[in-house]
Amino acid sequence: MDAQERQAREGVVAAARDLDAMGLNRGTSGNVSCRFGGGLLITPSGVPTADLTPEGIVPMGLDGSYPEGMKPSSEWRFHRDILAARPEVGAVVHAHPIYSTAFALCGKAIPAVHYMIAAFGGPDVRCAPYAPYGTEALSRLALQALEGRSCCLLANHGMIAAGSDLRRALWLAQELETLCQQYAVALQIGAPQVLSDAEITETVERFRGYGLNAGTGAKSAT
Repeated sequence: MDAQERQAREGVVAAARDLDAMGLNRGTSGNVSCRFGGGLLITPSGVPTADLTPEGIVPMGLDGSYPEGMKPSSEWRFHRDILAARPEVGAVVHAHPIYSTAFALCGKAIPAVHYMIAAFGGPDVRCAPYAPYGTEALSRLALQALEGRSCCLLANHGMIAAGSDLRRALWLAQELETLCQQYAVALQIGAPQVLSDAEITETVERFRGYGLNAGTGAKSAT
């Protein structure tokens, strides 16, 4: 592989390990991909993050093809389909963090209880209906939940974050888990106030020009 491909593969390995380091994932349940060339690079199936190597990252075509003897993540379909359908997306992260997954287990969308929801593209984070992992049905439902959004929940499963690059996708995943944790705590205190669609639309527009928000990993606006 050339230097550019090795760097991309190393980035996927690092992002997968960052998921663990951030507390967003455990074991072999998460997966990471990035756009490369005319296809994508994706983490292999069933390999603990500590054992990942650049050589073990699986190259895939957008037609779903991959080299004989390699086995991509079982969730390769929605990674491939998101990258194929969304040209602005350069990386996809899937994980099962505690709070995001708890809301997914309940089939609940996340409403606009904090202005940072605007970072995900609109006034809510949708929860896609349940479908078995790795299936075309799950991929189709995920794409629908991600329409106009950068993140979604998957019922009885976990979450997806799609960003312009790996750094952005990881940041979105972490922001979503933080928001879900805040929302869970607020529900224990009382009835969280939900911001209006107009207020979130205004914040979405403000975010477009804020700091590093435009695709390279943002910080909360203050």
